Amino acid sequence: MKARHKRLGFLAAGLVGLGVAATLVFNALDSNLSYFFSPTDVVQNKAPADHVYRLGGMVQQGSLERGQELTVKFLVTDTANTVKVAYTGILPDLFAEGQGVIAQGRMGPEGVFVADEVLAKHDENYMPPEVADALDKAHKGAPTGVANK
Repeated sequence: MKARHKRLGFLAAGLVGLGVAATLVFNALDSNLSYFFSPTDVVQNKAPADHVYRLGGMVQQGSLERGQELTVKFLVTDTANTVKVAYTGILPDLFAEGQGVIAQGRMGPEGVFVADEVLAKHDENYMPPEVADALDKAHKGAPTGVANK
C-alpha cells in the first residue's frame, strides 16, 4: 500500500470518528435542552408531548389549591389560554397568585402539566423575557380557552 493510500485511510477514519463524536454530542445536547412554551402554545399542541419543557405565564388569581402533603395545583395563564399545573415540592418564597412563574416538566396523561421545578419572579419589577413575550402575544387577539377543561 502506498503512503498516499495510508494517509487517505487515516483521513477517512478520522472523519468517521469526528462524525460519530459530533452525533453523540448533539444527541446529548438535545436531550438536555428544555424549550419555553406559553399556555397558548400548549393549548395549540405546539409543545412536545414526550419531552421536558418550560411553561411560563402568570399564576391565575384564585386558582391555587393545596392537596395532600406538598402537592399544589394551580393555573398558569397568558390571559388568552390557561393550563393546569401540578407540582409536588416546596414552592419558592416569591410564588404567589397573580405573579409570573415558569414551571419545568412535561404534560401528564390527564392533560395536566406535571412540574418538576417551579421558578418565581425575583422582584416586583422583573418578569422573565419569555413570559413577557408570551403575554404580549396573547394580548394581540388570541382566542380564549382552557387546556383540559
